[in-house]
Amino acid sequence: MEKSVQKLEELYSLKGLRIIVTGASGGLGLNQALMLAQCGATVFALSRTGHAKEDLPAVLPDSLHFGVLDVRDEQDIAACIKKIGDEGGIDVLVNNAGITIKKRAEELTTEEWETVHQVNVTAVFNCCRYAYPYLKASGHIGRIINIASMASSLGFSQVVPYSSSKAAVLGITRGLAVEWSADNILVNAVSPGWFPSEMSRQVMDEDRKKRILNRMPLHRFGSPDELSPIICFLSSRAASYITGQEFAVDGGALAYGF
Repeated sequence: MEKSVQKLEELYSLKGLRIIVTGASGGLGLNQALMLAQCGATVFALSRTGHAKEDLPAVLPDSLHFGVLDVRDEQDIAACIKKIGDEGGIDVLVNNAGITIKKRAEELTTEEWETVHQVNVTAVFNCCRYAYPYLKASGHIGRIINIASMASSLGFSQVVPYSSSKAAVLGITRGLAVEWSADNILVNAVSPGWFPSEMSRQVMDEDRKKRILNRMPLHRFGSPDELSPIICFLSSRAASYITGQEFAVDGGALAYGF
């Protein structure tokens, strides 16, 4: 029994890992950062504000550190990742930061289109390439976990730039998984379904909410605690033979037929 417990801890504990989570001031990103730290990792929860925008548990892990990062600024990405990496390395990068704009396609401006892609695509790529040397040098096998979306695979009205950008995230994931496969780096994507967040509230009215719930086998929204565990798993030693994959955590929405 003792050996079994030790083996499970070796596989699933995140002790000793240094993990970056972008877009971690609130919502799903904050929950991911908290759970990763609770599993033993040293976590750098980065966002434009540099602090949590929501109430935090009374007792926080000492290994959770909030910091400022504007993913729209390439120089800021380079400097922030270098600082963290030079201080002790980087083992896992979670690209969670993302934005959307609710607007019909024919009404979109080029500036709005580019803004969404700058945050959701270009920033993801920049974070990956600046983290690359540190992930390659990781003694725990470097990991990149890109947060995609069910909109990577399904079309939704009034969020065409978001769908386009999240489809691109899957392309980045698969491309880097192949290109960096010999460089000690595993690259995977997680596609959340409908979870309560500021972004989902931006695009959801009561009619859309009803239609969404009717179009998934579980007929309910997910809670952040039902998404973060797969981030922890993909960061762990238990996931050392998984790369180039998309994991949908969506209550069965992508599998739903007629």
